[in-house]
Amino acid sequence: MPITDAAARLEAIADYRIVDAPVDPNLEGLAALATTLCHVSGAAVNIIDDRYQHQVATAGVEAAICDRQDSMCAVVLPNARHVWVPDASVDERFAENPFVTGARGRVRFYASSPLITPAGVAIGTLCVFDDHAGTLTAEQSSALDLLAGQAVEVLELRRLTHELERSNDQLAHFAGQISHDLRNPLTALMGQIDLALDGVDDGDGSRTTHALRRADAAAARMNVMITELLAYARVGGAEARRERAALGAITEGVIADLERAVAAFDARVTVRIDPDDAIVCDPALIAVLLQNLLANALKFAASAGVAPVVELDAQKGPTGWTITVDDNGPGVAAELRDRVFGVMERGDAGDVPGLGLGLATSRRIAQAHGGRIAIEDAALGGARLRVSLPTA
Repeated sequence: MPITDAAARLEAIADYRIVDAPVDPNLEGLAALATTLCHVSGAAVNIIDDRYQHQVATAGVEAAICDRQDSMCAVVLPNARHVWVPDASVDERFAENPFVTGARGRVRFYASSPLITPAGVAIGTLCVFDDHAGTLTAEQSSALDLLAGQAVEVLELRRLTHELERSNDQLAHFAGQISHDLRNPLTALMGQIDLALDGVDDGDGSRTTHALRRADAAAARMNVMITELLAYARVGGAEARRERAALGAITEGVIADLERAVAAFDARVTVRIDPDDAIVCDPALIAVLLQNLLANALKFAASAGVAPVVELDAQKGPTGWTITVDDNGPGVAAELRDRVFGVMERGDAGDVPGLGLGLATSRRIAQAHGGRIAIEDAALGGARLRVSLPTA
């Protein structure tokens, strides 16, 4: 059954990058073919978001944008199935619609087929219409469904092209990305070696042994990250290794790597994760994700001139896990919340150290697990990073 959830639809629309883009001649050709096959005067490929209907390609009429509440296609989209109406002026769903009454048009015959993505999300329609009553044969209805499917294939090709371009950009910056992801365990390693040397100088064998063990643990985590990140890069983020792992243990290792940063910023980090909680995931990649989110929270809160307060929480729901990282920093402006997930994107944080790779990596890891990551307002006053991971 098609997915008509608003959040899923908006995410799918954003992935296609079709709204406000130049008209795709392939979509325009499909609209023209629809008018010919259905013997009507007009056709449109419509993308419907939470506020507007965007005619991204048309035939017989000028492409336009209208409020969702005025859209005839928005009325039938929730059912996500083929619809045809012989005379909209006597159909109770459309009789008062401005495209029927004369306020914006005088549509009489109307038919549409939904645009359903490969993931099953209904994002709009391919509709045909005329200013006089009409009908469709069974063959014409089938043809309209087929053309709607081909329109989605065009959108998929656009998405894959953009993904390829983005992957090439990410590959070009991957050396910097690995450096970014390994900085915290490397810092932990160097710090423990310094402590071990101090122990040698002071003749404290116990302290030296303890520090060397912790240095060895940090080096081991770093080696796993290198191996996993390189493997992850080779598959383009398409897959993640899955195994049952203790989320508490993963978090413990991440916190250990950030120990010096926590101390340097005089930060308070609260972790609310049940030690017995187990998650099916790629442990090394989830460690990188948590490390990025916690390190960002510490760094940006400190940049605001406050002692960082960071809260990490994980809850398992009926459909999967929700992991949140809240901070008391400056937050992220609403208009930047999608942009900052891009590679080398730093939003308005030009004075904060960093390459703008952490959130891009985190999004790729969440997507590799079939999940999502988003930024919200936190109760602490800063940003909340919410990661949703489905149950495997």
